[in-house]
Amino acid sequence: MVKSGESQEGGNLKIKAIMFIGQYSHSLDSKGRVAVPAKFRAELKSAVVTKGLDNCLFLYPQKEWEKMAETVANMPIDRSDNRKFSRAILAGATEVEFDKQGRIILPEYLRSFAGISKNVVIAGLYNRLEIWDEEKWNTYKEDSDKNYNSIAETLNDLRNSVTS
Repeated sequence: MVKSGESQEGGNLKIKAIMFIGQYSHSLDSKGRVAVPAKFRAELKSAVVTKGLDNCLFLYPQKEWEKMAETVANMPIDRSDNRKFSRAILAGATEVEFDKQGRIILPEYLRSFAGISKNVVIAGLYNRLEIWDEEKWNTYKEDSDKNYNSIAETLNDLRNSVTS
């Protein structure tokens, strides 16, 4: 995690964003607890874990969770996909607390959803962490890495078409 400090610009105090970056390997214990890297814990005093995409879990700091939850709650409910997504993300969420060793409990229903059994990878993705089963993460990364250049080109083409 990179945490920028406060800066003074034109008499206005600006607080810069917090960024979660990097990937870390940990093990789930027999009680379903996983240690969150120490460098992330200060920003996760109050946090929410929920079902993520691509069969992982999302772990949000409370303030980021509130933004996400509000966005999801404001989606029109007359669309079936919106209702399904809303139910998965919101009903699948739970607040987590850190024990003295910096561990959180991942409820069984979330571990089952993500296929997490023993070894996990915690990946920092700017405003959230993703918690993956290590084997699934490795498979996902291998596939993504094979296509990295073409994904970058597609994104660049998309960006250029939007700005034209």
